[in-house]
Parts: sequence; structure tokens; C-alpha cells
Amino acid sequence: MMESLFQEFDEVSAKQWKQKIQFDLKGADYNEKLVYKSLDGINIKPFYNTEDVEDSIKTPSPKNWNICEHLYVVSAEKTNKRALEVLSKGTESLWFIIPNEEISIEDLLKSIDLEKTIIYFSFSFFSENYFKRFREFLKGKKIQIFVQFDIVGNLARSGNWFHNLQKDHEILDALFSNSEDFKSVISVDATLYQNAGATIPQQLAYTLAHVNEYLNHFQEKQNFENFQPQFLIASGPNYFFEIAKIKALRWLYATLASEYKIPETCHILAQPTKRNKTLYDFNVNLLRTTTESMSAVLGGADTVYNMPYDAIYHKNNEFGDRIARNQLLVMKHEAYLDKVANAAEGAYYIENLSQQFAEMALDIFKEIEKSGGFLKQLKEGVIQRKIKESARKEQDQFDKGELVLIGTNKFENPQDKMKDELELYPFLKQNPRKTLIEPILERRLSEQLEQERLKQEKAD
Repeated sequence: MMESLFQEFDEVSAKQWKQKIQFDLKGADYNEKLVYKSLDGINIKPFYNTEDVEDSIKTPSPKNWNICEHLYVVSAEKTNKRALEVLSKGTESLWFIIPNEEISIEDLLKSIDLEKTIIYFSFSFFSENYFKRFREFLKGKKIQIFVQFDIVGNLARSGNWFHNLQKDHEILDALFSNSEDFKSVISVDATLYQNAGATIPQQLAYTLAHVNEYLNHFQEKQNFENFQPQFLIASGPNYFFEIAKIKALRWLYATLASEYKIPETCHILAQPTKRNKTLYDFNVNLLRTTTESMSAVLGGADTVYNMPYDAIYHKNNEFGDRIARNQLLVMKHEAYLDKVANAAEGAYYIENLSQQFAEMALDIFKEIEKSGGFLKQLKEGVIQRKIKESARKEQDQFDKGELVLIGTNKFENPQDKMKDELELYPFLKQNPRKTLIEPILERRLSEQLEQERLKQEKAD
């Protein structure tokens, strides 16, 4: 019945649609009026149809996604208690940040069901001995553990290796060769590029070039047939763009992996960006993190961690963590965003965006590799310069009011006072120190404006 109904209508081509639109514009310029030119280099048309997805990219998505809680470990016993508590409230995976070698993994994981709970470990240090103790404790246990080692990411973020180039790579080799019990030990922290102001094609290209440094290294050193990286990504405010970004990333990595003849799958841990979060009218951050988390889910992230609305200025607190967790619980259990895998597949607009982002990123990636690779361009300051150029354009739009953050640069509330609420320093910290390369710096769009308002508060 439905098939015969659709057959009653003639198929309308893109050309016919455009002619009709141009007629209705009554002489106004189509490109000026209706085509949006984004900072990411994509021109957005007013409509899309089947002609826009003839060469669409196909990407697998996970069958389900996990709700993650982020826990900084100061005390193994206290954090263990907190971990068990949040697991009982709907959290499905845990992300532990280990600050030093004194933390006992045995105490930290006590009573946690390691077989059912996906756990991520990130470290503020780089130690082969600690990893050996870690591995020995987990030996023989059924686990779903991802360990996050990213020496290239540490160099990009801090400007220095953990130890030095040679020692970092020697430790990495030892860790990788003894990683068969873990889901993955190599991660690529691409949140840095988003939070520093890179465009989406740049984020994708730098992420691909970043992981390619590891692929090149392991290809030369040892067997890596089962290599599967983790990608840590930050989801930005452009809802459909961010869905397309994750789809493009999966396709780009699969394309690269096929050249090395290794598994084409990767694991994606997503979280909202920090770049558009604001100090004033902070409740709007709830709306921002909601759409950004939805983009991550619909784009095909394996796990989503949602940043609390007050994370930029408050220490971890029960209320902020609960609201952040409940946002994801609502998406999963009330909005049913876990019922369909790859829900965005077939959407003309998203498919077209994914293809364009992938093609643009691939062009940038090829330029990087032709110039000697990601590490070489980091050392020469090329990557840093290009990110700063993109960030400056976005900042300029914000400063002019063309890019709006409600409550901050539009419809701000002059009665909103924050000087007595700051438990954390919410701005870019400038600590002069010697570095091998210029670090890539994360900076929020509203920082300068907020600093001016705080200064005025103190003056009053």
C-alpha cells in the first residue's frame, strides 16, 4: 500500500527544488540568503536529498552505549566507595584518573564487578613498574578495562615528554607488548584539539595523524595485529556537525587501519566540550551538555561521560554529578536513545556532512604526512599555529556577538554574581616553564569577558 502511494508522485531532483526556491526568492541571491558558510569550511545548503548521499560513507556503530562517571582518585578507599555508589545509581562505566603511584588498584577496585563494568584508567604519570603491579593484580580475572597511555598527547598538551622521547617510547613498547589482558592501552586524546579551538576537519585530521604516529612506531617495532585504539573526543555545540564528526572519525580510522592490515574498529569515549561552557548564567551549561551528549550518542560513541554544569568553577559535588548522570539516564531510559544502533544513518544532511568532513580531513592528513608527520609538525609549531588561527576566528565571532552564548554575551543578567562561588580557577593558567615545544592550550570562548565581569564585581 505504501509503495504504491509513493509511486503516485514523481521524483523531484535537486535542480528542480533549487529552481523553485530561486523563483520564491524573487531575485534575491540564493547563495547569500540561504547558504550558510561555517567556520569549519562547510557551506550548508537549505535542503538535501538523495543526490547528496550517492557516495556516502558507511560506518559501523556500537549496538549500545555506556553511561560513564569520571572519578579523580585522591584516596583509593574513598573513591571505591563513591564508585560503588554511582554504579548503584545508574552509572555503567567508570573513568578513574590516577594521580600518583601510591594509589592501590586493589583497594580502588574492591567489590566492583570487573566482568560487567567497563573501566577506563588514565594516569598523570608514566610508569612501567606501576603497570606491572596493576597487571599482576588483574591476572586471571575477567575484565573490561581500557588503559589510556598517550605519550604524543602528553607532549602536545604539556610541551614535554613524560621522561624523554627515547624513554617514553621504551616504556610504551613494554606496556604494549604486555597488554593482551586489556581491551586497549593506546589512546588518542582528541579533546585537546576541540577545546583549543580547532575546526572539525582539523580535529579529525590531527586525530588521524596522531594515531598514525603510534601505527608507524609499532609497525617498525613489533607485531600489532590486534591494535585497537581508544579515541577521547569532545563533542561541540553544532548538533548535526558533531554527529557527523564521530561518523567521519570511524570511517577515517577504518580507512587508515586497512592500509596497515589491522582491525578497522576503534573505541570512542566522548564528553562535552569545555570551549563553550560559561561561568555566568551557568545553568545554560545544562542545555549545552545535553545536546552535546546527544550528538555523541547519535554519532556512535561507545561511552559518554557528561560534564557537570558547574565543573569549570566547582569541585566535584554530589548535586552536579547527579544532574550530569541523570541527563544521560533520561536519554537512555526515557528518550530511548539506546534502542537503535546507527540511528543517524540515511539522513541526507548528516551523511553529506560526514563525507565532506572526512574528505577535508583526509586532505589535511595527507599534507601532514607529506611534511614529515604529526610529531614533526608539532615540533615545528605548525599544528599549534593552525589551531590558533582557527580559534582566533571563532573568538572574533564571539567577541562581535555573531556567535552567541546566552547569558554571557547576549541577554546577560547584571545581577548574576560569581566572585564568591569560585572553588576552582576557571581560566587558562599561565605557568612559565621550559618546554620542548609550544603546548596546545585549551581556552574557553568567554574567559576574557568573564574576567572583566569579575573585576567589576570586586570593584563594586
